[in-house]
Amino acid sequence: MLALLQGGHAAAFSLDDVTARAKGLADKPYAAPANNLPPAFQQMQFADYIKIQPRVDNLEWKDLGTPFKLGFYHQGMQFSSPVRINEIVGKTVQEIRYDTSRFDFGDLKLDRSATAKLGYAGFRVMYPVNRPDKLDEVLSVLGASYFRVIGKGQVYGLSSRGLAIDTGLPIAEEFPAFREFWIERPNPQDKKLVFYALLDSQRATGAYRFELAPGDDATLKVQARVFMRDKVTKLGVAPLTSMFLFGPNQQRDPNNFRPALHDSNGLSIHTGDGEWLWRPLNNPRHLAISQFTVNNPRGFGLLQRGREFSAYEDLKDRYDLRPSAWIVPEGDWGKGKVELVEIPTPDETNDNIVAYWTPDVLPPKGTPLVANYTMHWTMDERALVPKEVAWVKQTLRSAGEIMQANLIRHLDGSIGLLIDFEGASLANLAPSAQINPQVSLSDNAELIERVLQVNPATKGQRLTLRFKVKDPKKVVELRAALVSADNRPLTETWSYQLPPDTAPKAQ
Repeated sequence: MLALLQGGHAAAFSLDDVTARAKGLADKPYAAPANNLPPAFQQMQFADYIKIQPRVDNLEWKDLGTPFKLGFYHQGMQFSSPVRINEIVGKTVQEIRYDTSRFDFGDLKLDRSATAKLGYAGFRVMYPVNRPDKLDEVLSVLGASYFRVIGKGQVYGLSSRGLAIDTGLPIAEEFPAFREFWIERPNPQDKKLVFYALLDSQRATGAYRFELAPGDDATLKVQARVFMRDKVTKLGVAPLTSMFLFGPNQQRDPNNFRPALHDSNGLSIHTGDGEWLWRPLNNPRHLAISQFTVNNPRGFGLLQRGREFSAYEDLKDRYDLRPSAWIVPEGDWGKGKVELVEIPTPDETNDNIVAYWTPDVLPPKGTPLVANYTMHWTMDERALVPKEVAWVKQTLRSAGEIMQANLIRHLDGSIGLLIDFEGASLANLAPSAQINPQVSLSDNAELIERVLQVNPATKGQRLTLRFKVKDPKKVVELRAALVSADNRPLTETWSYQLPPDTAPKAQ
């Protein structure tokens, strides 16, 4: 059921309306939303919560000619406060009222009167992206300022957020939340969906405009206006949240049949200077924070490189179909850093990877931080890197070894890393062309061996590094790239971090 908001709008609703709301909120003390959950919903376990599904026969816009449809998330568990969801129809703004008839509660034994004062926890966008005769969920907005997007043939993996505050610090992280949404009713011919969001937290508010374009690769254009209510230690813009448990660059679980288990396996950065960086992810034993000084970034994201099913062997969760998220900033973002936070996790149920851009200087109170960017949710990671730049297809880690006179391998306590560079810049080189590896290690490691070989299987190059760690309690940083005889970059820069307490012992 729809109800007209008081006052309405004389002109079409826009980001300016939400920005004015966000600025007004920032000038007032923070007021935490009230928890309105009855005990049956507050004590609900996840297995029961997911039984509450939107009824496909009662989706919003079900009787309209648009291919877009809206479903909603019910309150329950930690989703203890309702979010207000409005529809924009022309110049009119209407609230989409909570209605229990929109939900199928499965076999849950609930007193339906307990839902009388509840509301929506979020929403999902449905669109026929895989088949013209079947609706697919292509966007999910649920919890704090989290959202996920998928394109054709993809399954949900990593998430994004509206804003991150004090992530990875010894103080408590703050999780801003979207408190209200405004969704434009699409016309039948529309291929894009526009919606707005109001963000609120103890020390920041924000206004957001989103433009979703479903397709083979889904894109989400974001316009953000963030106001500071109080000082923060660190502000994360365009944050991405993912999971990395293990992969070929980190010893796998001997009790797990999967060769790799992750939603993303690396951080990619296109710097303002034009350099391409690739940082393989770790599941460290201790919290790890890496900073990359990137003024005016051209792009960054958490990627899932390597999509062969054999790399994961998981029929249930299909990690080979989980998208990468690539962020392309618009305009000049100024001086700042791309930061990577890696958190130890014992299993795949925890999102333990966060990446975002953090500005060196925040605007004064009352002046918004402006961040416009486009997010690409894709499985074509190679297309993100220019053809003339060879990329790191994979990083393999092994115990370092030496070949004895009797041809038996001997583990000597060193570490071996094998980096496969692949791309046209290498495949098209003349056989006589000189390729030089540029390798650097931090002071906590000693390079023992560096070998560059042609990889005939990929028409690329394999760089093998063998090194010993001096102090296993300290981190080791490594960088490598391949250049031509005239010092012209042929590849992106591989930037690797060996976490503390992961070096093998000599045998």
